[in-house]
Amino acid sequence: MIGSASAEEWFTVKYVNDGDTIVLSNGKRVRYIGINSPEIDHDRQKAQPYGYAARDYNRQMVLNRRIRLEFDLERHDRYGRLLAYVFLPDGIFLNEHLLQRGYAYFLFRKPNLKYNQRLLEVQRAAMQAGRGLWNNWIEEKKRYVGNRNSMRFHLETCPQARKIKQRNRISFSTKWDAFRAGYAPAGGCIQEFWR
Repeated sequence: MIGSASAEEWFTVKYVNDGDTIVLSNGKRVRYIGINSPEIDHDRQKAQPYGYAARDYNRQMVLNRRIRLEFDLERHDRYGRLLAYVFLPDGIFLNEHLLQRGYAYFLFRKPNLKYNQRLLEVQRAAMQAGRGLWNNWIEEKKRYVGNRNSMRFHLETCPQARKIKQRNRISFSTKWDAFRAGYAPAGGCIQEFWR
């Protein structure tokens, strides 16, 4: 039963929303901890590169299969979704597996930090190997400002970047460098994550 004291529980996947969100047979939605996959079309936002590929791969891995959910300190996000690390019966750690294949990037979010270092190392290996969204990476050098507290990065010209306290500021000359350091794009500031 969700909400019990158990640190892990088994469920069956009924539906796959996208590369990092699923719906269980009991109707509960689950958001994978520690990763973010590119967006698919929704509302007024067009799909990002690899968004549909990430959803399709996630679907191939979990749809109609039993999965084990492992929880961290915070169990729900602001949308009411369960936050979990997802494991398949054969032991595959799906959050990590999606990073390995380049279908997602590392997403730091307090207080759920249990596997952070492991997930970041896997992302770095995928970047080095040029897998998935890291393949044929090309970008113009620009100035980015990271927030050491939130682990998000902004364009230097973004109004939110100007609000970062000096002690929390770190500069990057490319998105690649920011991703490699474990930072993720700040929503509303960086519209096109990949190029």
